[in-house]
Amino acid sequence: MSNNILKWASKDGEFRRQTSTFRDFVSTDPKATFAAEPNRYHLYVSWACPWAHRTIIVRALKGLDSVIGLSVVDYLLGDKGWKFSSEKECPGAIPDTVNNKQYIRELYFQANPNYEGRFTVPVLWDKKLNTIVNNESSEIIRMFNTAFNDFIPEDKRAINFYPEALQKEIDDWNTPIYDNVNNGVYKSGFASTQQAYENNVFNVFVWLDKIEEHLKNADYLAGNTFTEADIRLWTTVIR
Repeated sequence: MSNNILKWASKDGEFRRQTSTFRDFVSTDPKATFAAEPNRYHLYVSWACPWAHRTIIVRALKGLDSVIGLSVVDYLLGDKGWKFSSEKECPGAIPDTVNNKQYIRELYFQANPNYEGRFTVPVLWDKKLNTIVNNESSEIIRMFNTAFNDFIPEDKRAINFYPEALQKEIDDWNTPIYDNVNNGVYKSGFASTQQAYENNVFNVFVWLDKIEEHLKNADYLAGNTFTEADIRLWTTVIR
C-alpha cells in the first residue's frame, strides 16, 4: 500500500469510499465485550473532518465530555496520515494522552498489526481492551446517543437524536444525503478525471436544492425535530 494516502481516486478517476473496518458497538449490557462505562473510551478526531465533526457534536450535546476522552490531530494531513501535535505546535490540537502515539496509523496497527486500509478519523478507542471499537462515524453517534445515558445528567439523557417515531424518516433522509452530499463532495472533489467529476458534481447541487426546498417550510429535516439527520447534513454544508 502506498504511503501517499491522498491518492484516493481509482483508475477510472472515481473516488470510492472505503468501508469502515472496525464495527463493534458499545452496549448498555454490563456483560458485553464493549460495555458502557465512564472513562473507558476515548475519541480521536480531526476538527477538519466532517465525519469526525458529527461525533464531536453529539459528544458535546449529550454531555459526554467528562465520560469520553478526546484527542485532536494536527490540521495538516501528511504522507503518514493524521499526526498528533501539541497545542503549542498546532492550536486546537490535543495530544494522544492515552497511547502516546505520534500518528493515527499507529493506533490502527496496535488494534490490528495486519491492517491494510486507510487511517481515518473518527476512532473510538477502548482503553480497557486497548483496541479500536469503531471507526464509522454514523455508528459512533448512535452509541453516543443512548449507550452512556446512565452516566449523564437527566436533561442530557432526555436528548434523543434518533427517536423511534422518526427513525424511518431520518433514515430516508440519511441515505440520499450520504450518497449525494456527504460523500458527493468527496466523489466530486477527489475525482481525478473530468468525467468522474461530472458524474458526481451535479447530484450534489440537485440534492442541495431538494434540501433547501424542504427547509423552506421546516426548521429541521425529519418531523421538524432536531435529529441526527440535521447533524449529518450540517457538518458537510457548513464546510
